[in-house]
Amino acid sequence: MFRSFNLDRAYQYLLITLAFLLPLTVFGGNLIIVIITILWLLSGGYKSKLVEIFSNKLLCASIAFFFLHVLGLIWTEDLSWGLHIVHKMWYFLLLFPIFFTIVKKDYIKYYISAFLLAISLTEFLSYLIWFELIPQFKHATLYNPVPFMSHISYNPILAFAIYLVSHEILFNNNLGRIKKPLYVFFAITMTTNMFITGGRAGQVMFFAVAVILIFQYFNTQKIKALIVSSVLIPIIFITAYQTSDIFNDRVNLAYQNVATYSDNKNTSLGKRITFTINSLEVIKANLFFGVGTGDFPSEYKKINEINTPEMINPTNPHNMYILILVQLGLIGLVGLLTIFYYQYRAALSSSNKFIRDVGVTLPTLFLLIMWSDSYLLGHYTTLLFIFFSSFLYKDFEKN
Repeated sequence: MFRSFNLDRAYQYLLITLAFLLPLTVFGGNLIIVIITILWLLSGGYKSKLVEIFSNKLLCASIAFFFLHVLGLIWTEDLSWGLHIVHKMWYFLLLFPIFFTIVKKDYIKYYISAFLLAISLTEFLSYLIWFELIPQFKHATLYNPVPFMSHISYNPILAFAIYLVSHEILFNNNLGRIKKPLYVFFAITMTTNMFITGGRAGQVMFFAVAVILIFQYFNTQKIKALIVSSVLIPIIFITAYQTSDIFNDRVNLAYQNVATYSDNKNTSLGKRITFTINSLEVIKANLFFGVGTGDFPSEYKKINEINTPEMINPTNPHNMYILILVQLGLIGLVGLLTIFYYQYRAALSSSNKFIRDVGVTLPTLFLLIMWSDSYLLGHYTTLLFIFFSSFLYKDFEKN
């Protein structure tokens, strides 16, 4: 069926297009995903595909994580919500293995360039809105100029883009006289954009990116890296705090939310603290296997009505670890962490500095921000995680 055209080349063009659309549009990204999936399912070679998939421990861990959610349907009472959660987990069952089998080493630079081009476009539009040169559109406001998605997703994605650009500046000696100044310019403008938009998790992720880059730059000189981090991070924080109204407001608000928690739980951070405290009661009663894939909303509501009846009943606790523990218990948490374990193992075994550095950074950043929200349930951040994982942890030397 596919002999009349070059299927592999079609895959690469589609992946490059997906990398560009990833931070811009849910519909466009999903359309490309559907096309790739249909082509993959109809193109044959199933035996070789399955052998490649199941010979990789990371992919096996990903698939096992999905099926833990399916297994959790057995003891769930809310089957409809459980199926909704399972549907959100399909990235780990099918999309990750599909991407893994079609990515090519020679095209990695194009995937990343397309992604960075899209981020640059988003950043450019963000500045145009901020300077009131174009009207506000979609999600964007003058106070928080993020047009294409919520700042909850945008800032973590922007932080990862800053890491990629900064890594090239620091470690790629072949950038050239034109490309290197361009990368420096975008690193500066992206960093500034980080602090004129309101995603606190992404801003925390940015500081983590800075520390990671410092330690990667100084490599074996850990004491020197620690000293530089201890000086540079406070300087960046204070500068952003003094110059950015939104960053200043968000920092002050976070402090106030925590300081006044006992008097007012109905704040952004107050809600998250309450979600965690109430969820821990559910976890204690269902430590090993959880309450089932679909029962977080109903089980949380029972505890909430007793402890904090004035608070809302969420559908997730805005913490990936807590959500998994409630749904699937310790067995689910082990399943989730196993994915990250194999990512680290694959990255650290690579002889390629870029793959090793980025391969360590990606899981580290997600392990950090998943304390503040369920970032492996959202479209943009989950797709970023899966897409980059598909080529960062593939041993191309064996192919």
